[in-house]
Amino acid sequence: MDAGYILLFILLGVIAGILSGLIGIGGGVIIVPALVFLFGFTQHQAQGTTLALLVPPIGILAAWSYYRRGDVNIEAAVLIVIGFLLGSLFGARIAAGLSDVVLKKIFGVCLLLIAIRMIFFR
Repeated sequence: MDAGYILLFILLGVIAGILSGLIGIGGGVIIVPALVFLFGFTQHQAQGTTLALLVPPIGILAAWSYYRRGDVNIEAAVLIVIGFLLGSLFGARIAAGLSDVVLKKIFGVCLLLIAIRMIFFR
């Protein structure tokens, strides 16, 4: 891999990490679009690569900062992880059967709906 790409991927990780620690977003909102639009990944490649980031405990230091302040509900996190494991398996299987165009549109609509909800509603 080209040294320029290595540095750009690390920079993307730093930016996503800062935003994740700051406002709780990361892979889905920052890394997926960056991989598609800046690095030319297909939607499937971007989503698969971003899901691979979840394998190591990448958020552990940020989560620890929140935990020390009493801002982490461990019980809820464990239950969400259980659901996430099952949901991500089924979601990945569904996504694998969709075209890249359809998958991009679904992703974009989800981001748009989230943005509208957060901007205009409580």
